[in-house]
Amino acid sequence: MKTESSYSQFVEQVKSFRVQRVIIKPEGIEYFLKPEYGSEQFFTQSSSLGDSFFELLKSHGVQYDAPANNTGTLETLLGLTISAGALIGTLFALRKFSDVGGGGLGVGMGMGKVKVNSRRKTGITFADVAGVDEAKQELQEVVDFLANSEKYSQIGAKIPKGILLVGPPGTGKTLMAKAVAGEAGVPFLSMSGSEFVEIYVGVGASRVRDLFARAKQQAPCIVFIDELDAIGKARGNNPNLGNDEREQTLNQLLTEMDGFSGNDGVIVIAATNRPEILDAALRRPGRFDRQVLLDRPDKSGRFDILKVHSASVALGEDVDLDVVANQTFGFSGADLANLVNEAALLAARENRQVVLMKNFHDAFERVVAGLEKRSRVPSTLERQIVAYHEVGHALVGALATGGSKVSKISIVPRGAGALGYTLQMPEEDRYLMLEDELQDRLATLLGGRAAEEIVFGKVSTGASDDIQKATDLAEKAVTHYGMSSTLGPIAYARTTSRFLDEESPRRAMSEEVAGEIDRQVRQKIERAYQSALDILRNNRDLLEETTAILLKQEVLDGEQLAAILAQVKVSR
Repeated sequence: MKTESSYSQFVEQVKSFRVQRVIIKPEGIEYFLKPEYGSEQFFTQSSSLGDSFFELLKSHGVQYDAPANNTGTLETLLGLTISAGALIGTLFALRKFSDVGGGGLGVGMGMGKVKVNSRRKTGITFADVAGVDEAKQELQEVVDFLANSEKYSQIGAKIPKGILLVGPPGTGKTLMAKAVAGEAGVPFLSMSGSEFVEIYVGVGASRVRDLFARAKQQAPCIVFIDELDAIGKARGNNPNLGNDEREQTLNQLLTEMDGFSGNDGVIVIAATNRPEILDAALRRPGRFDRQVLLDRPDKSGRFDILKVHSASVALGEDVDLDVVANQTFGFSGADLANLVNEAALLAARENRQVVLMKNFHDAFERVVAGLEKRSRVPSTLERQIVAYHEVGHALVGALATGGSKVSKISIVPRGAGALGYTLQMPEEDRYLMLEDELQDRLATLLGGRAAEEIVFGKVSTGASDDIQKATDLAEKAVTHYGMSSTLGPIAYARTTSRFLDEESPRRAMSEEVAGEIDRQVRQKIERAYQSALDILRNNRDLLEETTAILLKQEVLDGEQLAAILAQVKVSR
């Protein structure tokens, strides 16, 4: 009776000098052990017979033989197998590099790195997207078309071929695209704009063709291109100034979206936070017919987003998400998700079973001001300067108009270099600022430096960030908002995008106008600084008392701070 054995076991027995004889047969290997190790015969299945196999047998004194009609055949087949393997490998490499030149849809770099969700469910629905109700209403039409296309075709209506999601980073553009696919129950194909382009010419165009070829096979479906501006930037007139590969990729995308070949049932959704730099051919009707704005949410939107992200978090009874939503003006959906997670992490670090309101307040400060640095111990003089500086901000800010109130003063170091901070919270969402409110904002920013000058008779470097912010705001007032009596309502700066924080360069102007702009900015700054000085001199006693309390407690907030700020007198 033959005993089955694996090939690895056979090799191990050969190397231990236990095998006496081997018979090679077409169906496998039959071998016999030496008498001292047993007389049974073993059988193993293997097709891995090469020169190394016979060298192994010879080096360990194993006798072997094979029928005459098999030996030559095996060796011949072995040689053919090796040659065929080498040939296949060569062909594979040639096919791969042929695709680099824009070959086709086969293997290689020409294939797009497409992420395909073919389960017809992305796991995301509109219920998972909060705070952007208007955008959901716009995209509901797309969902309805994918689910009931006959209703539109019967009346002769055509669904938009492409939808461009625009908005600041973190507002849920990618999540919204997944929700559309999840609601419609269709395949979801996605790529990032940067994944189209390689260093080899033609790869990007080939990947675009591959992406749309796959989409047509699975239609109706959704194609999602994230960060479209990576390949969709406006083409220049001078070819030497552009990237030929990127422009070829863009040209292929334009052709696929609205060329001679139709893309029935394929809806392209793209996301970008820089719509102003996209090529005009992309934004015309027939390609990206609609632009859907996903902006930072308002208070009710923030409340809804907080509810979504806190649904899986154990909240304490004192947690009021409405208060959290009120104090997070300007936060995006991603910021709010991070805030909830930070609060949960802080609660877990304190070994709590639920997340308390205190954890949300601490998480907010950590996100806004940075990590608390208790190990950074300033000198006694530095602590005094910081304390007077922050109280100066608070007392001036207490009289400022604009719907914001000072809610906390701290001299605990935070972040990379902040030795203290004053937190002002908006009482309501504000999207406009009046001229007198802007002037009050400038005075509040300069209140810290004013306090240093009044108390110490000299100033420190601690106001550098305040001065930078005040100067930027004053310049915007003159060059953007037309808040100048001498220059009038004229824009002297170019606006690039509402979503970017980068400052745009000034328009071409004469030296006289540039000099007048500088004079007007200086005038606004000096006027605000004088206002801060007047307020603090008129409230010198309160400045000293509040600073003494702050030096002792390190933090002032709540009712105690509110009672102090209520005593601030208007300057005469």
